[in-house]
Amino acid sequence: CRRQKMSESKEPLINIVLVEPEIPPNTGNISRTCAITGAKLHLVKPLGFSIDDKHVKRAGLDYWDHLDMEIHESLDDFLEKYGDRKLFLATTHGGVCYADVLYGAGCFILFGKETAGLPKDLIAAHPDTAVRIPMGDHPDLRSLNLSNSAAIVLYEALRQHGFPGLV
Repeated sequence: CRRQKMSESKEPLINIVLVEPEIPPNTGNISRTCAITGAKLHLVKPLGFSIDDKHVKRAGLDYWDHLDMEIHESLDDFLEKYGDRKLFLATTHGGVCYADVLYGAGCFILFGKETAGLPKDLIAAHPDTAVRIPMGDHPDLRSLNLSNSAAIVLYEALRQHGFPGLV
């Protein structure tokens, strides 16, 4: 792997955004992935659990103290603060393969809740940056697990930047 030094900037290279996550272990796993890669995690309420939930903490283990996290009261609040930034929407309805886009520094990658994904109007507003992970087309197999999807897309974004700060 080609590695580069981590930037001295306080701005995270990649932001992972979970919109209304419902399953504590998924959020815990994603928080652990964000902590170990230096990505910032954004949680958009309502959450389907308490941040203090033992299942979230257990999945994140002792990485919580190393996690850069921001909580938003709603998707509207998140978009009001960061809507002018480069947003990528990870969705099974995306028209672009996740590996075929360039994830610029400071971009945000949004993932929807486990049972419903991202809001359709949000996807319609960002058709050029609605990305998908290729999957089989069996009608009973809808999508990958949220924490797996977040890791796949995050590591592609980091790969494009030379895995800065990672050894």
